[in-house]
Amino acid sequence: MKSDTFSLDRYFARIGYQGKAAATVDTLTNLMRHQLFSVPFENLDVQAGKIVSLVPEDIANKILSQSRGGYCYEVNGLFAMALESLGIPYRFIAARPMFYPVKRPKTHMAIVAEVEGKQWLCDLGFGSYGLRAPLALDRLDTSVQQDHDQFMLTRAGDEFVLKAFVDDAWANQYGFNLSPQEFIDFMPANYLNSTHPDAIFVQKLLLVKHHADGRDILLGNRLKRVHCGRVEVQELSDDDVADVMRERFGL
Repeated sequence: MKSDTFSLDRYFARIGYQGKAAATVDTLTNLMRHQLFSVPFENLDVQAGKIVSLVPEDIANKILSQSRGGYCYEVNGLFAMALESLGIPYRFIAARPMFYPVKRPKTHMAIVAEVEGKQWLCDLGFGSYGLRAPLALDRLDTSVQQDHDQFMLTRAGDEFVLKAFVDDAWANQYGFNLSPQEFIDFMPANYLNSTHPDAIFVQKLLLVKHHADGRDILLGNRLKRVHCGRVEVQELSDDDVADVMRERFGL
């Protein structure tokens, strides 16, 4: 994925990365974590009644020049621009969120990158229980510790299922196969997530900012702070929400 307004130097400056620019697992991991800890998951445009733009130049300008974040198509799209610049092969994949009570369409976007002879699931836009580092696709049915979180990949037929350890039990997060998707293929899902009244992004403000010890989540007026596995929940006034958006999420 390319954009005339994207450059590695601007990207590195935005995410505070000063390491090597190489097609290695270490670089892939460090870039993913630096972006996760710098660029928030956010739906401010949807809350403002806008349809999120999937034009690559708009995504790069929004996140790199305006110090904004975005939801899955935007933050993973930006990450794909970095992979493209580094010469790291990748594909977009369509994933089906699995934490709803009924079956939902494959509206989530993630990335599978190929580095050092392996395929790695990379995802910077799944919100509350999203990955914190690339996950090798050949490491199945094994708990993988990422900071204070645990993840596992399993197979169900020809599909992979990503699980997270939540409240002392494994919970399905999303399912996917390796059928490559074009970026344009996500336009219908993006329109649904930007406009449909049943979409969580339309219903409520949702911000997520990851950090080394956990994450901060703002859903509506409720701030949830996850720190070293401990959870604190705080109800905010409308005035407090603006302060928290600025101080904790950089928005």
